[in-house]
Amino acid sequence: MQEEPHKGGASGVRSYRLHGVTVPARPLEAALYLVATPIGNLGDITLRALETLAGADVLACEDTRVSRVLLDRYGIPTRPYAYHEHNADEVGPKLVAALEQGKSVALVSDAGTPLVSDPGYRLGQLALSAGCKVVPIPGPSAPLAALVGSGLPSDAFLFAGFLPVKDKARRDRLGEFARVDATLIFFESPHRIAATLAAAAEVLGDQRQAAVCRELTKTFEEFRRGSLAALAAHYAANPQVKGEIVLVVGPPTEPAVPEIADVDALLAALAREMPAGKAATEAARQTGLPRRDLYQRLIAMKAGDGD
Repeated sequence: MQEEPHKGGASGVRSYRLHGVTVPARPLEAALYLVATPIGNLGDITLRALETLAGADVLACEDTRVSRVLLDRYGIPTRPYAYHEHNADEVGPKLVAALEQGKSVALVSDAGTPLVSDPGYRLGQLALSAGCKVVPIPGPSAPLAALVGSGLPSDAFLFAGFLPVKDKARRDRLGEFARVDATLIFFESPHRIAATLAAAAEVLGDQRQAAVCRELTKTFEEFRRGSLAALAAHYAANPQVKGEIVLVVGPPTEPAVPEIADVDALLAALAREMPAGKAATEAARQTGLPRRDLYQRLIAMKAGDGD
């Protein structure tokens, strides 16, 4: 990373291009600017974001090749510097040093809002710890785009990032969210969406409403809505999925938490018919309680029976 800040194009004037017109960018005060960028459609960039990207002394990004596409689209000659999880320990302190020297630093992710499921969180913490000002420049966000397009309740929601890759860990994690009274939002790989939907239907309830939101804001944007059971069946039959996916799952509809005695009776009955792990999974599906807690309770019950 160079020590000298960007001084603009050949004329030295910082600017961006909008509808064929060159627009000068105003100087920025020293601060870390967290700039949201498009998640697909480059037309979703905000005017404030363009001015910030053009006016910043230093621009940090996950992948310079990805950011260069956006910068070229809007005629911003700023040279971006890579800041990602593999070089954060080295580059982060340099960016904070630039802030302490009175420079403005803009941070962008490959797409969407920085710090949301990307390594920018570490830089934000470093800047705040050093007493530097942090300024959010709001804009595109995949979780919010998926939420508002899903048709599911948006008064309360929980963004949980990526689920674990391994099946048991994924089911345990889903079990932790089973009784959360909010719409759940996950990022998921197209290669795992079928398995995740199958696990979600089993752990959260097969009739719980959900939406698979694919390629948001892009040419082949798709919202597929329905119950977890219906969505799981669709993707099991059509496993060749492409593109970036956000999975949105509606809140639970079962109002009452069962009594402990009823839970114990259910666990005992299920354990007579199947192994403990499967019994806990089935009990979680029927009660909405976390599978991990039910499994531990079942093991404790068996240990007590052996005394």
